[in-house]
Amino acid sequence: MTRLKTLLWIVAVSQLVLGALTLLAPGPFFAWMGLSLPPVDNQYMLGMLAARFLAYGLGMAALARAENPDPFWIRNMVLIQAIDFGAGLFYVATGVVGLEVAAFPMLNAAIFGTLLWLWSPGGGAREPQAA
Repeated sequence: MTRLKTLLWIVAVSQLVLGALTLLAPGPFFAWMGLSLPPVDNQYMLGMLAARFLAYGLGMAALARAENPDPFWIRNMVLIQAIDFGAGLFYVATGVVGLEVAAFPMLNAAIFGTLLWLWSPGGGAREPQAA
């Protein structure tokens, strides 16, 4: 399995876990993350967010299984990771959340986004070819 496909599986699992926790246990998940509990009426929006996590998780799994993963969808995940990282920077810089809350998700976004960009078809780094 190529390093890109391994990375796609890791990203898929992370999205599926985020989706499941956001959909099924938003209060405990937010508390575990160190965030304040969302008001009950916000759980509707969190359910819609969970749907997107789950759909992208399934999509990344499909890409990991594909013979030639579609670079368009990989780059969409790169965009998501870049926005996640930027949102983290903004909310840490404005004091809304502490670095201890945002550091792990921001690090994941930076690593996933960078590696997906570099390892995707047309990206900057190439895998060694078999002889």
